[in-house]
Amino acid sequence: MASMKEIRGKIKSVQNTRKITKAMEMVAASKMRKAQERMRAARPYADKVRNIAAHMSEANPEYKPPFLTKREEVKGAGLILISTDKGLCGGMNTNIIRASTAQMKKWTDSGVTVQTTAIGSKGLGFLNRINARVVSHNTHVGDAPRIDDLIGSIKVQLDAYMAGEIDVLYLGYTKFINSIKQEPTLVQLLPLTQDSMSQSDDEKKAYSWDYVYEPSAEAVVDELLVRYVEALVYQAVAENIASEQSARMVAMKAASDNAKNVIGELQLVYNKSRQAAITKELSEIVGGAAAV
Repeated sequence: MASMKEIRGKIKSVQNTRKITKAMEMVAASKMRKAQERMRAARPYADKVRNIAAHMSEANPEYKPPFLTKREEVKGAGLILISTDKGLCGGMNTNIIRASTAQMKKWTDSGVTVQTTAIGSKGLGFLNRINARVVSHNTHVGDAPRIDDLIGSIKVQLDAYMAGEIDVLYLGYTKFINSIKQEPTLVQLLPLTQDSMSQSDDEKKAYSWDYVYEPSAEAVVDELLVRYVEALVYQAVAENIASEQSARMVAMKAASDNAKNVIGELQLVYNKSRQAAITKELSEIVGGAAAV
């Protein structure tokens, strides 16, 4: 059995660890609320661009934008993987990386070449470890990312799609459901699906006006669709940050609870050791008195 001094040292060490995890839990809870606000604030812009782009594409049926055109054969594929820059957030990164790996394996087994973009240090580190082709990356985006900071890495994949180097582009991120649940999500970004461009009846009525195009309808629709895709990636980054803070809050709470249990167990062992030492001393005193 360990000495009482060693046990006291362990108790002190675990108590210090619990203070750190408790502080990290509180910080993550505070950041989570702000991240949720930014996530919700980004949605109206994406909805507005989607509605205008959908109406414009329907108003010009003779023109089929490249971002809405499905290609018959997929020879190349792109993946934008969104992860966190820091750890200590449970299995969040592991789950989205596992889903992305499965999709990349399907492409590779089908003879499809894959190029990737990493947003976040954890995803970049993983892609480098498996020797994936990383054409662009963006790390240390912070807790309040700006869309201007993401455009450069996104544009590499969009240009590759327009040039025919890839025929499909996927986006992998962790979707925020609530403070307890975060869901790894892998969605097709390009070509844009019917679901992503669908409008409700009320939205169709609200955007039923006609437009005057400058310089041309094709250029305006293509540019709007680019802005829409960028907004989708930014929304995914915002959701990923909200998921990160929620997952970290839950993970740190579990760590604090476990530390509390360990302290209780160590305290019990310490009390038993202390009681045994006292009993031994009393036995020696009584034995000595009896001998005299």
